[in-house]
Amino acid sequence: MTMNLQNNADSIAQFHCYIAGQKPLLRNHYGQLLAQDLSRQQWDGCFQRNVLAVLAQAYDEALAYLKTLPFDSSRSPINRGLADLTQQALVAFDGYIDEFLLFVVDKHRTSCALSNFPDKHKTDKVYVNEVKRDIALLWQNFALEANAHVLECR
Repeated sequence: MTMNLQNNADSIAQFHCYIAGQKPLLRNHYGQLLAQDLSRQQWDGCFQRNVLAVLAQAYDEALAYLKTLPFDSSRSPINRGLADLTQQALVAFDGYIDEFLLFVVDKHRTSCALSNFPDKHKTDKVYVNEVKRDIALLWQNFALEANAHVLECR
């Protein structure tokens, strides 16, 4: 039993390190997608499209990584369908979206190429909130899939 707890703790720690290491990659990926859009003169919807593309890929890769880690959820408490182990893993994402969106908004604000398009250059709160609702759906799917995986690990 103690070994399973240690394995779980090690897996959670590895997952947290993995997520922390992904943050700069998100920024690079977003910058690449934005540059591609600008070179193709595809300004319309670039903020939303690229944020969602980057995060969808990040969540897919995070789930794939999570599935490589050994977990034993047989003794993990479950509260309202969410395994305690899942909750511990999801903590790695605290502040993740806000930090990423601050980067993206700043990237748009400081982009010379977008300065001729005020609605793209300075994103308004309504638009950002719309994007956040889409992000919430991505997050919900990721969290549910992560939880389902952890619950299956016995």
